Amino acid sequence: MQRTKTPREHSWFLKAFRTYLQYVNSGMYFRKEHVIGIENVPANGTPVVLVSNHQNCLNDPLCVCLKLTDRRMNFLARANVFKNPIFNKALRAMGLLPAYRMGYEGYKEVLRNQETIDDACQALADGETVMLYPEAGHQDKRWLGIFKLGYLRIAFAAAEKMEFKEDVMVLPSCNHYSNYFHARTDMMIKFGKPISLKPYYESYKEAPRETMMEINKIVRAAIQEMMLHVDDLEHYDQIDFLRETGYGQKYAKDNGFKFNYLPSKLLADQKLVDALQKATQEKPEEMEQIYKDTAYFAEELKRLNIRDWLFEKKSGVSAAAFRGLGLLLLFPLFIVSIIPTFLLFLIPKIFLKKLIKDQMFVSTFNVAVSALITVPVCLIIPIVLLWVYLGFWWALGYLLAFPLMFILAWNYMRMFMKFIGACNFVRRKNRAKVKELKKLRKSIFKRLDEIL
Repeated sequence: MQRTKTPREHSWFLKAFRTYLQYVNSGMYFRKEHVIGIENVPANGTPVVLVSNHQNCLNDPLCVCLKLTDRRMNFLARANVFKNPIFNKALRAMGLLPAYRMGYEGYKEVLRNQETIDDACQALADGETVMLYPEAGHQDKRWLGIFKLGYLRIAFAAAEKMEFKEDVMVLPSCNHYSNYFHARTDMMIKFGKPISLKPYYESYKEAPRETMMEINKIVRAAIQEMMLHVDDLEHYDQIDFLRETGYGQKYAKDNGFKFNYLPSKLLADQKLVDALQKATQEKPEEMEQIYKDTAYFAEELKRLNIRDWLFEKKSGVSAAAFRGLGLLLLFPLFIVSIIPTFLLFLIPKIFLKKLIKDQMFVSTFNVAVSALITVPVCLIIPIVLLWVYLGFWWALGYLLAFPLMFILAWNYMRMFMKFIGACNFVRRKNRAKVKELKKLRKSIFKRLDEIL
């Protein structure tokens, strides 16, 4: 029987900060959060190396940390963020450890990774959880990269530190998002079955690298099975477009899945992607033409600033006018909501294009800036003023209403963008092109149904 240990306790400050992050992350940024397989997570006090795909930078570890609140979590992060002594102390207190990279810090600094490995091993020996990303970097597509063996080196080093008397568990997991870049979307964490390293201790002592490579294949396969993995990178954009738009919705419905429920949608997407990739191998010429037509269809939609869903809905002049009337009626409520929350929308618009070159950092930037700057500014000043001039209950009411105001303002702006798309859809000068695209869309769907 595995003997659990007693990990370090979080400080009161870290507990308070985590509660605040949950307020920002769960209460405002994400619309829905799903956790699948939580029963697979070993008990707190068990040495666990948690490994995952990595596709959304800060959001990946943050979401896991905010869900596994019963344990001491440790993460590896880029070493350059530890340069400031104050940040270094704060980050380490939150469980972050520096990872030095040859291309950034140089060979001499890379040698300091041994200190990080020692700290991670000690954390595991104390019954804590260490989260690592074997791809050694985030991906910009929904696919799983090559796994490095570093996470297993740390796991077995911890086992050796405990004289191979205690079990170390490797827990495969995956993060999945309905959209990487927008707020008010859905996210999901899936935990697979934990893999005990104890049965591999003897083979590791005799052939460490071969043993780690064997385990690595098992772990990577477990994560790939849980996530959406697109092998066909040549046609990635077309495959992603098809699964995200009307055909993906139709395919999910036809196969008994729920398009608007992310765990079910992931299963439908996995099935669709596998079918598309299989069809590409079996009928390459037909699929190549479908992908060519899909690319053209997507480009024209972008050029006309319209969306695929408009082909499914009633999108005539009366429908556009009805949307406009709804926006007009809700406008006073929007004004009330946007005044206290406008910085949350303004700051990203000003700085995103200037500061963020890698698009996979967009949501990281939004969450970090919101948590550290805009939310505190938009909350603290009004709360203090309300408390001083109107009393405690007004201040408390504002605190509780703030996320709702952000959500309302966000949804109103999305409704406005849909209204613009609907107007573009029915504009007279676009009618011939829209008619052509409607016919092409129907043809793509029909051909896919025949092949799949």
